[in-house]
Amino acid sequence: MRDTEKYDDIIDLPRPVSANRPKMSNYDRAAQFSPFAALTGYEEAVKESERLTDEKKELTDDEKNAISEKLRIIAESIECAPPVTLIYFVPDKRKSGGEYVSKTGELKEIDTYARALVFSDKTTVSIDLLRNISSPLLENYYFGE
Repeated sequence: MRDTEKYDDIIDLPRPVSANRPKMSNYDRAAQFSPFAALTGYEEAVKESERLTDEKKELTDDEKNAISEKLRIIAESIECAPPVTLIYFVPDKRKSGGEYVSKTGELKEIDTYARALVFSDKTTVSIDLLRNISSPLLENYYFGE
């Protein structure tokens, strides 16, 4: 047992309440003891550095020729808005590299001046970022791939 005799005069008194300050809520009281982030943004920076990106693969001359030939064949039927699937590279905005994505839709236009493919939903893909093209129009052709 501890010696509590010297506190006998105050042990049963009610808790003091300030006349000048309002009672603090439990939420505010708990906030005093919450962790403090001294390095603001550090967690986000670590997550960003952990995020992986792909490097853009350079196409061989054969792959470039195959894409050019596929675009020529598709251009001949562009008025019927042929369905195509593109695999192309999207550069990352925050770090080097990027990712390869796939887009399927009806091709509306091949803009040779801007070197871009335009889908009916207004999506535009640069020809220089293409990795592969597939379409039902191309099923009867061989491209040496």
